[in-house]
Amino acid sequence: MLKPEPHRSHRSLGRAFGDLKVRPKLIVLHNVFFLILACAVYFSLIPLVENRVASARLRESSLLMQTFGEDRALPQIPGSEIYEFREGTAEALGIAADIRSWLDENPGLIWRDQTRTGQIYRLVPVTGVYRSARMPDRFYDEVMLRAKRTLFVVLGVIYVLAVLTLEYFIMPQYVYRPIQMMLRADSATQADDRDSELVRDEEIPGDEIGQIMRSRNQTVSELRRHEDHLAEALSELERIAADLRGKNEMLERAKKSLEDQDRLASIGLLSASVAHEMNTPLTVLHGSIEKLMETAGDKATHDRLARMLRVAERLKKISESLVDFARARKHETAAVGVRAVVDEAWSLLAIDDKASAVRFHNRVPDDHLVVGDMDRLIQVFLNLLRNSLNAIGLDGRIDVWSEISEERGRRWVLIRVDDDGPGIPSDVLPDIFDAFVTTRLDAKGTGLGLTVSEGIVRQHEGSIAASNREGGGARLEVRLPAVNHHG
Repeated sequence: MLKPEPHRSHRSLGRAFGDLKVRPKLIVLHNVFFLILACAVYFSLIPLVENRVASARLRESSLLMQTFGEDRALPQIPGSEIYEFREGTAEALGIAADIRSWLDENPGLIWRDQTRTGQIYRLVPVTGVYRSARMPDRFYDEVMLRAKRTLFVVLGVIYVLAVLTLEYFIMPQYVYRPIQMMLRADSATQADDRDSELVRDEEIPGDEIGQIMRSRNQTVSELRRHEDHLAEALSELERIAADLRGKNEMLERAKKSLEDQDRLASIGLLSASVAHEMNTPLTVLHGSIEKLMETAGDKATHDRLARMLRVAERLKKISESLVDFARARKHETAAVGVRAVVDEAWSLLAIDDKASAVRFHNRVPDDHLVVGDMDRLIQVFLNLLRNSLNAIGLDGRIDVWSEISEERGRRWVLIRVDDDGPGIPSDVLPDIFDAFVTTRLDAKGTGLGLTVSEGIVRQHEGSIAASNREGGGARLEVRLPAVNHHG
């Protein structure tokens, strides 16, 4: 039977406290602080007072017993009425019979009541007169009780006033208000409300919170400037894309009358043209992102910009790979982990908000290695995953998994990309890898993605196939040479 970890409850309590918002967290902290302080003062002063009172009680009791035991007349000084000195007969003093018998047998000695009354009696041998008095125990008990009550009330009042002052005057003005201003500014930034996303300079305090506010204002302002530059670059890219779509339409009309070799030559020329036209906006986009990364203040923004930078670099490599349709280029091959390739391809797609909404599962084992060029293989799976992402809905699912197979003495890695979309239309499926074949009717579909992917896979001595799954959705299978672990 498993035993619970000894510090798990402490960690969970600390995590729960850490998850509290700032206001309840500070309320807990200063309440605990003042309670500890009040208890420390209370339990430090009370023992000291008790020692002082006990010493005074003992000293006064000794003096009273000494005075009471003398045969001379009892002193009549101001304040002595608390001792209730009395003299007379036993009947006048109300002395009980058993006490009187003891006094008669022990004249001159003092009999003391051991109960809380503190009454003392004595028979004076010379005069035969009985005496009675009361010890001051009750007086000192009342003094101690009043001291405790007074200290408790004073500390309680100070505690309440301090908490109220902190919670309703100091903390709202100097902590809660600046935090609320930053939260409102962040909400405005998320809502793209540029008029309200910056904290005004006259409202920024001069403490550490104010430094954070100024740093945030500078970061947001810099982000907005770079966003404007990116918008201009994207506008230029859209213009190029529109021109490219027009050329694609022209090529599609010409495709019917061209042989395969002529078609590929045309695509090669188009690729070179696209690569040339994309260079300038890509350079502007790449430089803007690099400059933006230098001023990024938080990790989340930096990670998102790093992902955008990788996308820009991928666009450069894609423009280079398009030239491969026109001329052959030599690529270096090495052992490549399939799982890492799939993860990198998906991370490049993560800039699309839809990618964060769907369910993606990379089930490829870490030890499945293929022989190939990692950058070009990333391009293959980027195209395959993009097709699946475009086919499914926001609640869709994409699964990538692989297995090792052996055929004619050679080991292969078979990678499958499955989605739960509507599948591939039967009239498109036979020609799915031909250029300009696309099932998408929007402006983003060019029909070149699978054609490029097939060319890269064949250059790696592999094969690619498409089919529809029995349970619904499409399946794309890529077979690549596996790394020979014995070689």
